[in-house]
Amino acid sequence: MEDAMIEKSSEGNTISVNKNYCKGCEICVENCPVNVFEMSEKITDSGYHYSVPKNVEDCIDCKQCELMCPDFAIKVNEED
Repeated sequence: MEDAMIEKSSEGNTISVNKNYCKGCEICVENCPVNVFEMSEKITDSGYHYSVPKNVEDCIDCKQCELMCPDFAIKVNEED
């Protein structure tokens, strides 16, 4: 089994997605104002495509992805 966490960092923040929690609803993709996320072509063991942070450097730390995720699969960590 592959690692459950997908983390991508850029200067200022790290976005973590637990692909085992993600059910592929695409709420994060649709609601991110700067298009940080895309859906993976891969499928989890549960049969879902999962969200992947692709443009973390564009993240404006609004945390809408984290707040709106119904499965608590996304965490945004701001670096001080």
